[in-house]
Amino acid sequence: MKWLAIGFLAVVALLLWRLSVVSKRNLPNPGDAAPDFRLPDASGMERSLAEFRGKWLVLYLFPRADTPG
Repeated sequence: MKWLAIGFLAVVALLLWRLSVVSKRNLPNPGDAAPDFRLPDASGMERSLAEFRGKWLVLYLFPRADTPG
């Protein structure tokens, strides 16, 4: 019973530590400008977010055909 309690406390401490690490990441807030990134388009050409500055842009992510998800 003592080892079960020690294991439980260790797991809780690990989860709390993990949550504190995740919360300290430098993530943008809602309404902030998106950071610049590069992704391939449907034809395989690499595009950057900077190409679309000042324009409306919809980023739609979907799995390829015949892939799970």
